[in-house]
Amino acid sequence: MEINLISDTVTKPTKGMLKAMMNAEVGDDVFKTDPTVNRLQEKIAEIFGMEDALFFPSGTMANQAAIKLHTQPGDKMFCDKWAHVYNFEGGGPAFNSGVTSYLIDGERGMFKAKQFNEIIEGGRSDIHTPFSRLVSLENTTNKGGGACWDFEEILKIKKICTTNNLAFHLDGARLFNALVAKNETPDQYGKTFDTISICLSKGLGAPIGSVLIGSKEHIAKALRIRKLFGGAMRQAGYLAAAGIYALDNHVERLAVDHTRAKIIGATLSNCHLIKNVEPIETNIVIFNVIDSINEYDFINRLKGAGILLISMGQGKLRMVTHLDFTEDMLESVVRTIENI
Repeated sequence: MEINLISDTVTKPTKGMLKAMMNAEVGDDVFKTDPTVNRLQEKIAEIFGMEDALFFPSGTMANQAAIKLHTQPGDKMFCDKWAHVYNFEGGGPAFNSGVTSYLIDGERGMFKAKQFNEIIEGGRSDIHTPFSRLVSLENTTNKGGGACWDFEEILKIKKICTTNNLAFHLDGARLFNALVAKNETPDQYGKTFDTISICLSKGLGAPIGSVLIGSKEHIAKALRIRKLFGGAMRQAGYLAAAGIYALDNHVERLAVDHTRAKIIGATLSNCHLIKNVEPIETNIVIFNVIDSINEYDFINRLKGAGILLISMGQGKLRMVTHLDFTEDMLESVVRTIENI
């Protein structure tokens, strides 16, 4: 039995999801005539209390479209030094939008409003510096180990954005994990951010797709940018049907992934080969092995036991629980770590 904990993107559609996909009513989404895509977009916009939404093939494209619609070449975006939009999207802000990124030295992918305010106050734009246009947050933080932002801190950052006429984007690839873990509501975020990207193919278990949510004006711009990026699809309703099914059936069960991640973390903490395990709030477990062993040797030892995980660089190893990770698999992982 192979146990894949590399990412929550490795899931396959459930039987119910496959049935929904195969029975989807479809049209040509380029002409906005795919009824299932339209229903997905309307549904998620309503969930977050925002005006409109647009279906994308990937979270990276949704994030990059948001950056482009909020900025002009030569502008500046603020984000944490560990932000996915900067580290793991192929240099997209620079390549796609001509935007320079100001990296804030936060903790586990999250910075404080006080830090940000000091940066803004000390760096007013003039002819020598890029125009400050956009702030991008990530919730949960990927490289931060699935950490969840304090919503009160988000509101403080929002206030600074409003004062300084900055757009506010959320990379919400795993936002539903944060909502479940923190007992928050989607409309809190819809009222706060200008645009939000939501990934359907991570914890929610769909095979593909993300959605960008925002005002009608922003989504109209995003439609043009999606076309420019090559993201316009035809009978995409088969994919959108999976997203609708995921929103209806796979949100509350995210709590199960969180519990299983914490059990793995507790087991790792008691393993003599592990130096430290970072705090676990959602479905991501990040840890470091002791200095006397090589991280890739550890990865290969677990691989030999049928357990797959990944290196995040800088000595960090990652396991991610997900829809296809069962209770039997959890017991096998725990036994393996205890006996390694």
